[in-house]
Amino acid sequence: MRTLIVHNPRSGFGSDAIFQFQRALVKAGDECVFRMLAHDFDPKDAVRDADGFDVVVVSGGDGTVASVLHALAHTGVPVCAFPSGTANLYCANLGNTMEPQALARACRVGATANLDLGRISWVDGEGATEKRGFALMSGMGYDAQLMAAALPNKKALGEAAYYAAALENPHPKICDFKITVDGDVHERRGIMCLVANNAMIQNDISIVAGCRMDDGKLDVIVVEIENAAQLVRPILHGIFDREGAKTGRPHIESFSGASIRVEASEPMPVEVDGEVCEGLTTCFEAKADPGAARLIVDPMSGYGKQEAPEPKFGEVEDTAFPK
Repeated sequence: MRTLIVHNPRSGFGSDAIFQFQRALVKAGDECVFRMLAHDFDPKDAVRDADGFDVVVVSGGDGTVASVLHALAHTGVPVCAFPSGTANLYCANLGNTMEPQALARACRVGATANLDLGRISWVDGEGATEKRGFALMSGMGYDAQLMAAALPNKKALGEAAYYAAALENPHPKICDFKITVDGDVHERRGIMCLVANNAMIQNDISIVAGCRMDDGKLDVIVVEIENAAQLVRPILHGIFDREGAKTGRPHIESFSGASIRVEASEPMPVEVDGEVCEGLTTCFEAKADPGAARLIVDPMSGYGKQEAPEPKFGEVEDTAFPK
């Protein structure tokens, strides 16, 4: 078995879990290349020789994982997303176990699922067209403001930095949105408009129900409130109904489609997979990229097969991976 591990050492809190994973993964006769990413790494260059490996492991936060998934889009190369970031929302949405030894076993078993990615484009304040790929969610408005405010404290506080940012920004900008989804037009008013490939956030709470990464669509999510205090109701509903299938989400409306255009009445900041982009815009377009990424999945994932296949790359010791 030949494995390429690309690791971002600046992600999260500098955990050594990826080295535990490597020790559990590599067996006699295997070859493993460990590639440490620089701060300004080019994701395509980082996986330039990926087709020569049986599996590529991307270790980092959501931004690192998304960039590598897009670099390998439509190549058919199996990718294991290893959670080394602060929130690790992509891994949470994928549903694999977070335990290093169990993820190593999943790589040797070799079960995969072809999952969607998303692409977004917009024109910035200087008239330049920006194009980005995303794996989680992107959009404009209050979420981008919170992420920008949380960034200075993210390393020290982790996920708590987002809650602290919300307390410091209680009065978000409100604007009108014209949302076109597969040709159908919807007009709404609120503080943010997102396009989501998956919609589970911290504490396993889904912003909307039924958002999946294998349906060939994106979910457009509009938060229709006028102040941050009104977020209390949807947050409480999320705590008591994490999937959102029973009680719904007050003040939150969603639409589903493959091709989306969002126009805002006011210039707003844009975020892509948690990264706030420079400048403001009044419009963005997003498209689903169906089945673009091939992900390693384990029996815990809702995207895997119910029956567990036999290990693809040799025997797995029961002492390391108890059944």
